[in-house]
Amino acid sequence: MYHRIRDLREDKDLNQGQLATILSVNQATYSRYESGKLEIPLQSLIKLADFYSTSVDYLLNLTDQQKPYPRN
Repeated sequence: MYHRIRDLREDKDLNQGQLATILSVNQATYSRYESGKLEIPLQSLIKLADFYSTSVDYLLNLTDQQKPYPRN
């Protein structure tokens, strides 16, 4: 899963500090998320999915479908 959040960040030409700001964490914490050394909290996963317009399932590598599910 961790490679997906790194790849999405790099695709948008963002650095770890910018994503850390979006998630209200410091850059070192975000770096640990990307490396898999620290579990990403659910609320942060939801924020990332919304930011990247994808699903949490995609971020968690449970699907290869990047398009988010329709919301009710």
